[in-house]
Amino acid sequence: MDLTAIPFGTTDWSTIEPVAHAGQTGTAYWRTCQFGSARVRMVEYSPGYLADHWCWRGHILLCLEGQLHTELEDGRQFTLTPGMSYQVGNNAEGHRSFTTTGAKLFIVD
Repeated sequence: MDLTAIPFGTTDWSTIEPVAHAGQTGTAYWRTCQFGSARVRMVEYSPGYLADHWCWRGHILLCLEGQLHTELEDGRQFTLTPGMSYQVGNNAEGHRSFTTTGAKLFIVD
């Protein structure tokens, strides 16, 4: 991710149409903006969402609503509640997310 050559701007996330991405269970709804090599997303996971893959992309993720559980390939698990974040680098540790209650996230990757 390279945050150069991006002019100042604002984003009204309510004007960006969500795109549904099916998980192993549940659905993730992404509202996405691309700024050069940086992808910025507002993501909402439905209750019962479980990712259908292990992700190796780096992220900075902030939990805005709900509760998000993240499992690493080595078996460790972490729980985010509103106001908590995590960060992981590209190809650092495989991870996948799930939620029983649903969650709303702000993600930069």
